[in-house]
Amino acid sequence: MSSYSHLDTPTKNRIVGYAQATGNAAEAGWKENVPPRTAQRICTRFKETGSTARKKGSGPPTKLTEYDRREIVRTARKKRQLALGQIRNEVTADISISTVRCVLKDERYHRRVARKVPYLTKKHKQACLAWAKRNKAIDHEGWGRMIFSDECYVYLGNKQGRIYVTRHADEELVEECLVPTFKQSSVRVMVWGCIMEGKKGPLVVLAYPGGKGGGMNTSRYQNQVLNPVLKPFYTQMKAQKGNIQFQQDNAASHRSKSTMKWFADNQIPLFGHTASSPNLNPIEPVKGCKPF
Repeated sequence: MSSYSHLDTPTKNRIVGYAQATGNAAEAGWKENVPPRTAQRICTRFKETGSTARKKGSGPPTKLTEYDRREIVRTARKKRQLALGQIRNEVTADISISTVRCVLKDERYHRRVARKVPYLTKKHKQACLAWAKRNKAIDHEGWGRMIFSDECYVYLGNKQGRIYVTRHADEELVEECLVPTFKQSSVRVMVWGCIMEGKKGPLVVLAYPGGKGGGMNTSRYQNQVLNPVLKPFYTQMKAQKGNIQFQQDNAASHRSKSTMKWFADNQIPLFGHTASSPNLNPIEPVKGCKPF
C-alpha cells in the first residue's frame, strides 16, 4: 500500500471527497490503495486545517544557513535530472550527499523516475488546450456514448534505462520532470482495440507484411479494422445506447480522404482528437492492463 508521505495531492483529495460522500474514510483509503489509518489521518487533517497538505517536520537545528538551503532547492529545481552528488558539487556550502537529501526531503522533494511522454511541440500543446476548452461542457452521459480506439505497438530491443528527476509528489507531470519519447522504427507487432464506458471492444492483431510500405495504410485500416471489426461493434453499441461517436487518432491512414468517405458512407460520426496527445484518450492507461 502507498506511504502517506508519498501521496500526491490529487490522491489525498479523492480520499477526502469519497469519505465526505460516503462517511467512510477507511473505504476511501481502500479505493486508493492506502492504509485505512492513513486515510483517516488525511480526513482528520482536512477537517482540522481545511487542507490535505502535510506540515513541515520538526527536528534538530541545522548548521546550514537559509541561503544554503534555498541554493540547494534552487539548483535541484533548475536542473531536475542532476544526481544528489552533482547538486552537492554545484552549491557553495561544503556539505554531504545525505545533507542534500535531507534538505530536499524537508522541502518535499524526492528522486523519482521521470514519466515518459510523447514529445509535444508548442503547436501540439496549444491544440490540446483548445480541445479541452472545446469539450469541457460534455457531461458523463456524453462521454459514455463515445468509442475510444487506438493501436498499440510492441517493440523488441528497447533497452533505454530509467531517468531520475528531483520533484514534489504533485510534480509528476510538470514539463521539466518529464522525459519525451519518440516513435520507434523496429515495429514487430501491432494490435488495435477500442473501449467505451462499461464495455471492452474487440482486440485485433493486425497483419502487416513488414518492410518499406508494409505498415498501416488506408487499405489495411479499412480492410482489417473498420469493416470487419469497428462496424459490427458500432452497430451493436448504437442499438444499445443510441447516438454514438467514434474517436481515433490523427494517423495518416485514419484521416485520408478514402477513410473519411468510409465513415460518411457508414454514417459513423467522429469525435475530434489532437495529434500526439495520448492523455486525451482514456484507452491509453487501459493498454497496460493484461485483460485488454
